[in-house]
Amino acid sequence: MTTTDTITAINPATGKPIAEYDSDEGRVDAALDRSVEAYRDWRRQPFHARAAVVAAAGRILRERQEEYARLITSEMGKPIREARSEVEKCAVACDYFAEEGERLLAPEMAITDANESFVRFDPLGTVLAVMPWNFPFWQVFRFAAPALMAGNAGILKHASNVPGCSQAIEGVFREAGAPDGIFQSLLISAGTATSMVADDRIAAVTLTGSEAAGSAIGAAAGQAIKPSVLELGGSDPFIILADADLDAAVEHAVRARVINSGQSCIAAKRFIVEAPVYDRVVEGMRQHMEALAVGDPTSEDTDVGPLARRDLVEDLADQLERSVREGARIASGGKALDGPGCFFQPTLLADSRPDQTAMREETFGPLAAVVRVADEAEAIRVANDSRFGLGAAIFTDPERGKRLAPEIEAGHVAVNGIVKSDPRLPFGGIKKSGYGRELAAPGIRSFVNTKTVWIA
Repeated sequence: MTTTDTITAINPATGKPIAEYDSDEGRVDAALDRSVEAYRDWRRQPFHARAAVVAAAGRILRERQEEYARLITSEMGKPIREARSEVEKCAVACDYFAEEGERLLAPEMAITDANESFVRFDPLGTVLAVMPWNFPFWQVFRFAAPALMAGNAGILKHASNVPGCSQAIEGVFREAGAPDGIFQSLLISAGTATSMVADDRIAAVTLTGSEAAGSAIGAAAGQAIKPSVLELGGSDPFIILADADLDAAVEHAVRARVINSGQSCIAAKRFIVEAPVYDRVVEGMRQHMEALAVGDPTSEDTDVGPLARRDLVEDLADQLERSVREGARIASGGKALDGPGCFFQPTLLADSRPDQTAMREETFGPLAAVVRVADEAEAIRVANDSRFGLGAAIFTDPERGKRLAPEIEAGHVAVNGIVKSDPRLPFGGIKKSGYGRELAAPGIRSFVNTKTVWIA
């Protein structure tokens, strides 16, 4: 809940307020000035000095893993086991960029008509990051660790339902020894963040979020002629061909759908199954989904927690209802759970078709739609018949999967595994899933000046 002056965090498992935070609308200008001042010195620090701060952030994350995990769970409802894993993943990213940042940004020599010529990678300035609630630590650190390592400063506009996480992340960098102003969290509105893009003190912008938010930020960045990276929605296909290891495929399929209670842009959402094994896959997924434990996200035994907000429950129920009207069949689940929290049953839709709502729209919750296809050619056509292109998974013979991977329109293709981000690999999508890349070498180079130096 947000007002002009305050932001209230609500526990989605109970519906009760957790804490109230003061808005930062009145301190945006001062924060930008501090960022610019801090950047002037930070950009000139040697790599080992910047690496010391980023590495220290990783150590702090591990030392206080339980505290941060419980904060994540209380604000957005992530099951506690997954919350701990999220914090650890952030620490791994800090380790990676602290260790590899200098190598990834090392000047590249070129043989030309000059006595000496090379390309160097210099920081741009302050990067504005507009981040979502579903991975409230990971989404931030996967931008912040490489951006700061490259010599940039960062300003975070986090989702309004995770204000505690936003302030805690600023605290991590402060405790790690980052200079005052190098990384700041601002509890501000989306409109304020969009207007900040045009400010000369902002050099670039990155956003992870919805298509609408991405369109607004991307348009603002284009108008201001500034670099931007957008990681938007996804409706990832999960292809199961007849030669797949069906037990493994079914187990991975359910896990890929309900990770983070189904609230992930790279969660598998459209399950495309070759006809000879369709019935076995549907039955296997039904059994696995009905065995999931839904409930208190602080319990070690919980598999699926609440959705993060009440409106998300209502949106998912509407998508389910429309899909059923369009001919899909509920094979399992299908209801929001009674009570104060924002819980929704893990739901399996069989007899789906590519033109149904659950196949056309991004579903953000534990809802899986399964469609039957005749062969691999139809599987690829259905997988690509989407405005999204973030990730995709395919279960089949490994060599066959390697052959089919180039045919799939996505930024990431996993063969016999689920789609997941990794600091060592670039991450991002195509089509309406956005543009640009985070992580690995392309990620750390997203917000640098690729500068040619030619010396006679």
